Amino acid sequence: MKAIVCVKQVPDTAGKVAVKPDGTMDRSSMPTITNPDDLCALEAALTLKDQFGYRVIVLSMGPFSAAGMLREMKAMGADDAVLVSGREFGGSDTFATSQILAAAIRQIGLEDRDIVLCGRQAIDGDTAQVGPQIAEKLGLPQITYVSELKIDGSTVTCKRELEDGYMVLQAQTPCLLTCVKALNTPRYMTVRGILECDREPITVMDYACLAGDPLIDPSTIGLKGSPTNVFRSFSPPAGAPGRMLDGSPRDAVTELFAIFRAKHLV
Repeated sequence: MKAIVCVKQVPDTAGKVAVKPDGTMDRSSMPTITNPDDLCALEAALTLKDQFGYRVIVLSMGPFSAAGMLREMKAMGADDAVLVSGREFGGSDTFATSQILAAAIRQIGLEDRDIVLCGRQAIDGDTAQVGPQIAEKLGLPQITYVSELKIDGSTVTCKRELEDGYMVLQAQTPCLLTCVKALNTPRYMTVRGILECDREPITVMDYACLAGDPLIDPSTIGLKGSPTNVFRSFSPPAGAPGRMLDGSPRDAVTELFAIFRAKHLV
């Protein structure tokens, strides 16, 4: 049994956004972090490992620098790590990324009891599209926004978060789930994991490795094969500094309303 976790290295939102002339982000010049929702997906996979003996494989598409992130996940308990990297994949939007990741998952192989886990969405795009698109391209049942997860044999029961409530859904494995932060709290790396995460090399899948898959078509991957066109990217201007109101709550509210009246806001 395998749990394949799709993870992404994303720009640190605390840093400055750098944009290339073609409208794509210059990721090499920005500090990066692991996408937060993906850590919840990893924790869900590690919990399945603890409970049922799943083998946890982390999968990411990105530059070779993403190998450090994958080693951190091995230090947390993942068994194997796969990095999909190649110039041909650069600039991929969600459509092209899902093509490439689906081909990589097919290369790894899916069996009857396997599960693919993704974060709800990446903080650099906030589209929540890649996970569902991977499921569609692999012909897998999918449940998104999972906040509770139970497994009984080949049956997966999930609580799916909605804006106005929740749904309880079931699916048969193999399937794909996207996870929200309410599902769990990601664990830390262990000392033993840190010492051992460098012992085995990370598997790298390049264009030549995946080229035989029907999904890997030069016209549908990379920047050239991405139907999403970025009109303009820019860093938002800094906002005006805030102002703290001193005194008791009553005095602060009185002063605040006086400010609003002076600006003709009330």
